[in-house]
Amino acid sequence: MSAVWHASRAAVRRRRLQTAVIGLVVFASTVAIVVALGLLEAASAPFDRAFAQQRGAHVVASFDRAEVSDAQLAATARRPGVEAAAGPFQQAVITLPDAGAAADKEPADKGPAEKGSADKGPADKGSEPPAAPRTITGPLTVVGRADPGGPVDRVRLLAGRWATRPGEIVLHAVGAERDVGTVISVPGGPQLTIVGWASSLSRSAQGWVSPGQIAALHPTAAQMLYRFSGPSSSTDGRIEKALASATADLPVSPLASQSYLGIKRDVGRAAAAYVPFLLAFGVLGLVVAVLIVANVVSGAVIAGLRHIGVLKTLGFTPNQVVSVYLVMVLVPGAVGCVTGTVLGGVAAQPLLKSVFMGIGTQDLVVGISPWVYGVTLLGMPVLVVLAALVPALRAHRLSAARAISAGSAPRAGRGRRVQRALAGTRLPRPVSLGLGLPFARPGRTALTLAAVVLGVTTVTLATGLSSTMAAYGEAVQRVGYVHTVVYVGKPQFGEPAPRQGDAGTEALLRSLPGTVHVTADAWIDVKLAGYAENVSCQFFRGDSGTLGETVARGRWLEGPGEVVAPPAFLRKRGLDVGDRVTFTLGGEKASATIVGESMDGMPDLLRSNWETLTAFAPDREANQYEIRLAPGTDVGAYNASVRAADPGLNPVALPETNRDAVIIIGSAWALTVLLATVAALGVFNTVLLNTRERRRDLGTLKSLGMTPRQVSVMVVTSMAALGAVGGLLGIPAGIGAYGLIMPAMTDAAGVSLPAFMTDVWHAPVLALLALTGVVIAALGALVPARSAARLTIAKVLHNE
Repeated sequence: MSAVWHASRAAVRRRRLQTAVIGLVVFASTVAIVVALGLLEAASAPFDRAFAQQRGAHVVASFDRAEVSDAQLAATARRPGVEAAAGPFQQAVITLPDAGAAADKEPADKGPAEKGSADKGPADKGSEPPAAPRTITGPLTVVGRADPGGPVDRVRLLAGRWATRPGEIVLHAVGAERDVGTVISVPGGPQLTIVGWASSLSRSAQGWVSPGQIAALHPTAAQMLYRFSGPSSSTDGRIEKALASATADLPVSPLASQSYLGIKRDVGRAAAAYVPFLLAFGVLGLVVAVLIVANVVSGAVIAGLRHIGVLKTLGFTPNQVVSVYLVMVLVPGAVGCVTGTVLGGVAAQPLLKSVFMGIGTQDLVVGISPWVYGVTLLGMPVLVVLAALVPALRAHRLSAARAISAGSAPRAGRGRRVQRALAGTRLPRPVSLGLGLPFARPGRTALTLAAVVLGVTTVTLATGLSSTMAAYGEAVQRVGYVHTVVYVGKPQFGEPAPRQGDAGTEALLRSLPGTVHVTADAWIDVKLAGYAENVSCQFFRGDSGTLGETVARGRWLEGPGEVVAPPAFLRKRGLDVGDRVTFTLGGEKASATIVGESMDGMPDLLRSNWETLTAFAPDREANQYEIRLAPGTDVGAYNASVRAADPGLNPVALPETNRDAVIIIGSAWALTVLLATVAALGVFNTVLLNTRERRRDLGTLKSLGMTPRQVSVMVVTSMAALGAVGGLLGIPAGIGAYGLIMPAMTDAAGVSLPAFMTDVWHAPVLALLALTGVVIAALGALVPARSAARLTIAKVLHNE
């Protein structure tokens, strides 16, 4: 074994450039695969871990208390297939008007958990700055529950204590709220003091009170929480069947039910959107790495035939000779794997932080699991060895005598017919010679061509993704349509109120120089009939047709009683364009028809017009105004004029970049540069092997009068031809990969893209992409070509 190690170490020193190529190729591929696997794991594993720890509810179901008794509901816990159940809990919906957010501070009794600073979970420590108390408005689903524990849905207390007495409430924390002691007034009901903030990954409620308090809130429903056994909770269809079986003996069906799978998809939607393209780049990187390692080892075997014969003459067995070549690639491969794993883990952290920013849960601890590092550190070296094994076996089969007698030059006749045919053309002699060189080593040429094809595929895929995401980002940010958003001040937060009412504010904004269009918005949380969760609805008044909102299917709002919904909203609730929905707010109802599917992926958002709002809330006023300015208007100066005209208005310039689009475009091109560099390194290795093998031919050509520049042209041409072919083959492959990956990304994100965003393949773009292979090949061949050009006749003869 010591002899094998010494021979391998000598081979590493003798082939330093090829060793460096292997290390860099494995490094780049490892970085790509660590980031991809890390995000793939993060798309679901953090939720699964937290859900299991909290014993989350597979289904949250609500029943009409007038139609079913508590005893009947409790009996469902003993039905076949029900692993555990909690409830029934009495459930009420309270509607808090805007005035209910007034931060009336009263001393609250402090429990043990409140001594000192408010308690925080591991995910909260130091991760979020303190935030002002949020506006507590809209309908809230409140449940009467004695404690946060139990067999199902163990609610995690984040700050304060649990509500145990009348007049107390615990609210579900959406962001960084920790303001214990705020008093909220329920219209027609009691005043409630916030004594704690909690988090339920099952989203079973938005507030909890003691069972003795819930009666004062006039509950109309009873809530049951179910966990089902075995595979009954694995799919939406199985969960529906399990719930139907559990409630089969009840006289009525549930008023509403919520599956945990929908919540899991909401939480993992952002991460899942990144997974398809990152995995694609990771797989492309692995394939390129395999091709280049195989090419390096194959070239080393061919170039070292005499060395192999010497080793066998000295007593090395065939297996030891193979081991020499495997160790030769394993050393740089292991170094590249370790450094790539470390850098991939570092690079994945900011991406994970950006992806999970603002997902609305306090329960997830996001990071790369140890198994990702373990699989990479073990798998990549194994892959390198397997890639090197096939060409290394050639050394195993060679006898000592045959190996010593074999030359390193191409065998007679190989590619000669093509070279003679090219010599008869009118092409310059260096060009014709260069075009014939790849045919001398067809196996090596095929591996190099495959690496170039994959490089072009990567560039083509990145171009398509970038074009689509750039168009998506501009549409989301409404670039050119909305320049600034003016928010109305909130007196309860110490902000000045506008000097005039809604109509006066709109008139003021329209009168300012530079204003072209003004659209008033009212954002209101409403209930959707038949569903437990709140829905945020944006109601437009004014020039809503000028907002630049993109509709993927159907049409934009035109009249009263119409809504536009995102695809994630429709899929979550089994709705489609043309269906009707019913809003409820404070006991008032209004129906509307879904007339269009918007582009964005918000699962709990609707858009409608002002006439729909006035049907059930005629006194509501706008809380923001979206402004389109005349071309050339300075946004900063305009915002200053708004503040000067009314200190109660807070204008904010709308950014022109979308965070998700920037992350995807940046990640795609970073990986593309990485993999294109890897492909160029493959070309570099091939040219290096070719020039070393053909030193005698190069010396002969120089002795016949070929200049160094002509030598460079010949060498670069040999690879540029492969690059041209690789470009023609790689473009269709890249377009095909785009056709698979982009739908997977949009489906995972719950986004629906209009046709103009995916129609990115135009003649000028394809023409530029066709040159990509030539560029990759030429860059890879440039350095070895210059080295070959500097080779002197005397040095060649001396080596011979």
